[in-house]
Amino acid sequence: MTRPPADTRSRILSLAWPIIVSNITVPLLGLVDTAVVGHLPDSRYLAGVTLGATLFSFLFWGFGFLRMGTTGLTSQAVGREADGEVRNLLGQSLLLAMVIGLGLILAGGPLVDLGLWLLDGSEVATELAAEYARIRLLSAPAVLANYAILGWFLGQQNSRVTLAILVLTNGVNIALDLLFVVGLGMTSDGVAWATVLADYTALAFGLWLVSRQLRVLSGCFLRQRLLRLAAYGELFRVNANLFVRTLGLLFAMAFFTSRGAAQGDTVLAANAVLLQFIMLTSYALDGFAHAAEALAGRAVGRRRFDEFGQVVADAARFSLVTAAGASLAFALGGDWLIAALTGLPEVRATAGDYLPWMVVMPLVAVWSYLLDGVFIGATAIREMRNSIYAGLVVYLPLWWLTTPLGNHGLWLAFLAFAVVRSGVLAAYYRHHRRTRWRHRDAKVSVDEEPRPG
Repeated sequence: MTRPPADTRSRILSLAWPIIVSNITVPLLGLVDTAVVGHLPDSRYLAGVTLGATLFSFLFWGFGFLRMGTTGLTSQAVGREADGEVRNLLGQSLLLAMVIGLGLILAGGPLVDLGLWLLDGSEVATELAAEYARIRLLSAPAVLANYAILGWFLGQQNSRVTLAILVLTNGVNIALDLLFVVGLGMTSDGVAWATVLADYTALAFGLWLVSRQLRVLSGCFLRQRLLRLAAYGELFRVNANLFVRTLGLLFAMAFFTSRGAAQGDTVLAANAVLLQFIMLTSYALDGFAHAAEALAGRAVGRRRFDEFGQVVADAARFSLVTAAGASLAFALGGDWLIAALTGLPEVRATAGDYLPWMVVMPLVAVWSYLLDGVFIGATAIREMRNSIYAGLVVYLPLWWLTTPLGNHGLWLAFLAFAVVRSGVLAAYYRHHRRTRWRHRDAKVSVDEEPRPG
């Protein structure tokens, strides 16, 4: 029988609150990074860390499919009650993460040089960003393995483990930030070393938690699933589109940072402060999106599309309330938040000029955050990829047309990107609810099984 709506809402909240708390520690780390470096006597350090962090959004989050793909496939395996498949998905994702991570270390030098050239910051900021990036590369295997571990636990609706791992990671990182920069007088290099050490601490803790969880799962790792390339077919099919989608999204963010950098270090630093507002909002909204991933994926695995629809409707209500709260907070307290992040008068004044964009953004982007989670759970990844294509088709020409408006034109184009993405995903969702994701009382034949997107 279909769960009553109250039960669905309760389950979403029980999954979402640990994710929201843990996700908020991620932008909190960004806020501390920005505040620590932003209070150094020269804005070039903040500009350098901003460029370096943007670069690693490409190098690391480009492989964010190790989290998202693992969550979607694991949640569906849980719905089918296939413990052996749950085990093997973890093994495959971890092996993939280690291979990619070691490859990034070996090929990282040219990638860093190319990335910083494309970001087009000032000479001084680029030099500092290169130093930051060379250090951060060392954490690649740990970061990608942590993605796989987090996705695996989330797919099993174990969000409290996600909370424990991320709180530990970011707590260690913040403490080391303060020790290295404030205590030992380091600059952007101290921020980088703090992150590397925190990532490996998290990996050790995550592997210990994995060993405990494996004891309660039946089945065993199958060598042919782990060592034969053909056995990775489903994982590759899902992850290939996730990879393209993530690169497109990160390109949009990096393009925004690059065009801000072209207007000078003060505009770059001001945009960096405001982007922390967006990240704070997105991680709060992603709490409900991640809960929808796990619950929607389980419903797809069980082929209960009545339950699937209820999950989406309830998660949407929670997400909209959260977005409205964020917009109100930025409208009433945005100037105070800017002042808390930087003591540089010119950066404060510049960020204040563009604060109204922060008030609008959560209400526009909320739907893309939620529907990303729904589509990941349903492994309908091509639709997510296509929404990025559509957004970029509007984003880049609109930026070019509004270049005379300066940074306001850049923010307008970025907002339009979010509008288009949300609209395309909503249209896909409505279409699939009438076709692929429609509940049927009669038993559906194997030929009618929904296939991964």
